[in-house]
Amino acid sequence: MATCPVSRAPADAPPVPAHVPPELVLDTRFASGVVPNDLAEPYRPADVLRDPAFPRIHYYPWPTSGNQHGAWVVTRYEDIRRVYEDIDLFSTEGVAQFQALAGETFPSIPLGIDAPDHGKYRKFLNPWFTPVAMQDMEPRIREVIGPMIDEFAGKGEVDVAYDFGRVFPVKVFLDLMGFPFSMFDQFLEWEWAILHNPDIAAKAEAVRGILAYLRGFIAEKQANPDETLGSYIANGAIDGVPLTPDEQIGMTWFLWLGGLDTVASTVSQMFRRLGMDPALQERIRTDKAVIPTAVEEFLRVQPLVNSGRKVKRDFTWHGVDIKAGDWVTVYNSSGNFDEAQFACPHAFDPDRKANRHFTLSGGPHLCLGSHLARRELRVLLDMWFDRIPSFRIKPGTDTTMTPGLLSIRNLPLVWDVG
Repeated sequence: MATCPVSRAPADAPPVPAHVPPELVLDTRFASGVVPNDLAEPYRPADVLRDPAFPRIHYYPWPTSGNQHGAWVVTRYEDIRRVYEDIDLFSTEGVAQFQALAGETFPSIPLGIDAPDHGKYRKFLNPWFTPVAMQDMEPRIREVIGPMIDEFAGKGEVDVAYDFGRVFPVKVFLDLMGFPFSMFDQFLEWEWAILHNPDIAAKAEAVRGILAYLRGFIAEKQANPDETLGSYIANGAIDGVPLTPDEQIGMTWFLWLGGLDTVASTVSQMFRRLGMDPALQERIRTDKAVIPTAVEEFLRVQPLVNSGRKVKRDFTWHGVDIKAGDWVTVYNSSGNFDEAQFACPHAFDPDRKANRHFTLSGGPHLCLGSHLARRELRVLLDMWFDRIPSFRIKPGTDTTMTPGLLSIRNLPLVWDVG
């Protein structure tokens, strides 16, 4: 098991609730995704959290994932599954409420809504994200990816993170929602500030900017309806009742927040691994039938987000008293590598079966866009290996992961041409 600098919280750590035992207040920032690293296996530092000598549950006093509070932390697969699935005990109310930084009170929909109302919002949005809908969308995904790869294939080099991976999933998402491509750079500037910039004032300014834009976008789609998802929400109704302004902005904002970064960050990590592993490249290139299971394995070993839930009532867990109103954070960055669930968890196995990871969350709040993300990654690998020969990371490249959603901002790849 790996060793990392677990320590008691320093004296300047934020205060903790009175019922939290001081010995369980631990500094595990090294495993939470807020500390950049350049490790070949960037999530390996979290292994120490599953050591039998490490507390099964501990308290992390720092703000987490857009919420200005500390949280209990669970790191084992079974505990994470309980948090995702036990909706009678754990609530998503207030989860990822970046909009609160700008004084907004509307919920992120559907993530920030508990059952039973959560179900009606998922039912409203699901038709746009089913496997059948993704099959219909695949030609457009190919239309986006193909010409982009063709543009640099003959050059022998591309910054796959910044010039490609950052761009193609956003193009697909903009088409889906009906956002103009002219907003591309501004959207990514706002998104980077919200998800990656540690400065709270910068986050709040970005939130205000995007919400002002989205409210104008909703008004424009109401005045000029079309066949896009953005228009569907702006003019939508559930059971014959028109969506309220808070419901409209809550859905549009949440889709915007989730649609810009996660696939791009996944692509950057995926090609970082491929660039370091010629044998894995060759396996996929010569046997494309492995792409679906390889994509699941890329997702498993790249758990971008550690999610949170709010406790609904007092209970005792692993001998620790948890109170109503407390928060619990799940370290997917640990659970996806739990030896009790995954054999040889740090070995990348493109044939891995029953790959039930938590990268796309779990329980009733399983990522709404999970089928879209999978489809984009499968199409990308299929088209990439048709066009690009064996490649490698350009010598001298800094492969340090950025904090927040662990990703790499720039990743130049090179290959032999001609």
